[in-house]
Amino acid sequence: MSEKKKITTNSGCPVNHYQDSQSVGEKGPLLLQDFFLHEKLAQFNRERIPERIVHAKGTGAYGKFTVTHDISRFTRAKIFSEIGKETKVFTRFSTVGGEKGSADTERDPRGFAVKFYTEDGIWDLTGNNTPVFFIKDPKKFPDFIHTQKRDPKTNCKSPTMVWDYWSLNPESLHQVLILMSDRGTPDGYRHMNGYGSHTFSLVNKNNERFYVKFHYKTMQGIKSFTDSQAEELKGKDPDYAQRDLVEAIERGDFPKYALKIQVMTLEQAATFRWNPFDLTKVWPHADFPLMDVGIIELNKIPDNYFQDVEQAAFAPSNVVDGIGFSPDKMLQGRLLAYPDAHRYRIGVNFESLPVNKCPYSVHNYHRDGAMRSDGNGGSSPNYFPNSFDGGYEDEKYTGLAYDLDSNRVAYYDRNANDDDHYTQPGELFEKTMNAREKENTINNIIGAMRGISGPKKDEIINRQLCHWFRASTQLGMGIAKGLGVDVSEIQKQLEK
Repeated sequence: MSEKKKITTNSGCPVNHYQDSQSVGEKGPLLLQDFFLHEKLAQFNRERIPERIVHAKGTGAYGKFTVTHDISRFTRAKIFSEIGKETKVFTRFSTVGGEKGSADTERDPRGFAVKFYTEDGIWDLTGNNTPVFFIKDPKKFPDFIHTQKRDPKTNCKSPTMVWDYWSLNPESLHQVLILMSDRGTPDGYRHMNGYGSHTFSLVNKNNERFYVKFHYKTMQGIKSFTDSQAEELKGKDPDYAQRDLVEAIERGDFPKYALKIQVMTLEQAATFRWNPFDLTKVWPHADFPLMDVGIIELNKIPDNYFQDVEQAAFAPSNVVDGIGFSPDKMLQGRLLAYPDAHRYRIGVNFESLPVNKCPYSVHNYHRDGAMRSDGNGGSSPNYFPNSFDGGYEDEKYTGLAYDLDSNRVAYYDRNANDDDHYTQPGELFEKTMNAREKENTINNIIGAMRGISGPKKDEIINRQLCHWFRASTQLGMGIAKGLGVDVSEIQKQLEK
């Protein structure tokens, strides 16, 4: 039997009536002096922190990353310094567009973020279960997410909003095709891949720089639900993915993912067919093969969901020496947006919370702010330079200097360059998907586009159909037939 613990207020005073309020007479009214009643209700009123705008519903687990292959020729990052080296990790999975109460089997991308607790600081690899994204400029992100949320008039999800936006932004086609395939409804989190998605950079001990994409491949095998299976589970077990991960780990069936990289030299980036920093494009494996790096194993569910999963804060700005950024516009936007979101949602001192805290030495001159609970620097100086605490700037960690491709500042016409939005989606459908996957994808798209309504219905459908036809005639014909659209009208639009 566990040791009995006396109930107290937050300040430690014993509570002798936890369930009964102090009143005047047996029938009331209540007294203002029952201070624990006010503490209990006030605490309850403040239990919820703001929900994440995206990735609101998720699950998480602790584990370890083990190096299995030597990539020191590309990076000097200490986490990869020797084969067999282990680093603690925390991983959070999530749906993207749904609220906290939404179902785990919604047709939606899945977040897949990994926090590495390295001796050089926290490295956050924030990504999804897809290698691309809907847009390639961060200014579009708020508008895109608005379309995935609720109509400001009806407060309902709106297929019309969704397809109107996608049809007006053909760069979304690659990700939309993946979303509409069976990969849009993965069987939980153990049976899907993850991707850093963005282009990052690596720097080795010789100060040589490379561009890199990170992949984490499930070692459980890819498994997905059909649309009908996913729909059924939404009603039967809306927390399916959460339950599946928790139960697997608790029975000792630890999920594992193989961390791999693609590497591109600066010279290759300069001549690559597509913009290598465009988040709507992939790097073909035939040109840039996957290289093995190590194994991520998840082996412990947090003891308290809110403390670790809800308060976990991942940011692509958290990199360590030997890993850096790239000109990827979406990445550049996220470097600002993610830490800013965390400061709003859980406070300016979010990185002192246990799940986000670097387990090694942290020393700087940031002070104060809400919920500071780590000593706040004690009596040491809160400025630099100073004559007292011995703080110094470590020149070993000076970032690598490099030249930019241009010194011209402008708002570039997004359609003037890199506007091939159709080749990669077309190849994905025609060359990668088998017959069953093609059929399911077409049926999923038909079902989703049938939800378009209102006076602009035909305009939106025809505009999106033109994109499908440009990617693949087979794909476009299948969708048009299912929607009962006269293909001759689409052909006229394509010829314009």
